[in-house]
Amino acid sequence: MNINNSKIVCFGEVLWDIFPIGSRAGGAPFNVGYNLGKMGVDVQMISKIGNDKLGNQLLNQIKSWNISIDFIQIDNNKPTGTVIAKFDEHGEAHYDIVNNVAWDHIEITAEQNELIRYSDAFVFGSLIARNEESRNTLLKLIELSKFRVFDVNFRPPFIDFDLIKTLLHKAHLVKMNKAELRTIIEYLGEDYIDEDQSIKYIQRHFDLNEIVLTKGSKGARYFVGDKSYNFSAVSIEVNDTVGSGDSFLAGFLSKRIQDKSPEEIMKEAVSLGAFITSKSGACPDYTYEEFTSFKEEHYGQTI
Repeated sequence: MNINNSKIVCFGEVLWDIFPIGSRAGGAPFNVGYNLGKMGVDVQMISKIGNDKLGNQLLNQIKSWNISIDFIQIDNNKPTGTVIAKFDEHGEAHYDIVNNVAWDHIEITAEQNELIRYSDAFVFGSLIARNEESRNTLLKLIELSKFRVFDVNFRPPFIDFDLIKTLLHKAHLVKMNKAELRTIIEYLGEDYIDEDQSIKYIQRHFDLNEIVLTKGSKGARYFVGDKSYNFSAVSIEVNDTVGSGDSFLAGFLSKRIQDKSPEEIMKEAVSLGAFITSKSGACPDYTYEEFTSFKEEHYGQTI
């Protein structure tokens, strides 16, 4: 399946999530790209890995998923990115996102410029901008994109609010969760009253037309101009929530770039988010037909 040759570029971290039970390929923008590919979108990933064993393993994994590696750079000096997950005595996971790795040093190229100019959307988060080189590349590429999608995706301690403001000003569509909404409002010096007032304030302050607010089991909301659309979550048995927000965004964009109705866009988003949550990991093996069957079976069953 191919969606009318639509192309989306995802920019940012590609890495190994290292759990006590094993490692998984990940990184929020990569998770978005993986699931976009499953939806039939032509995806390109701009990132960087190290010239090391982990990097070779990552490239082989990505190629095995039939995802292009044409714009994944190789760094001879910095290691492939890793995130170390540890669990405390209460079973809570804590993550150490290793700093100063290959994806912190993505270089800009003429080929990237052409890619961005002719793409339908450019997806990025805040974590990729934690270090100067990738941040500068991101800020240059953003200017070339006709539709800029900012997935806020806060990852402490790598939160620079001045940078967040810059990215919010440049974005056309922003996705955030409820906690991120509250944090942004507080940073802007406003009192959080409710979702509607907070979102409207951010829309006015940053001249933002579209904001997607995800709320886990409470569903999601889509704000377009002065209109808003509310959608319940799909009722499923949760396997794990790793990458659920990334898959939600992939489902959303797969319909948004086709200019579908808000109802169609959000139905795809909440369905794909739930589908991935019912499986293990952010990038499980599945077919579009399996997802379609799931959507038809579960979409009417809401929380």
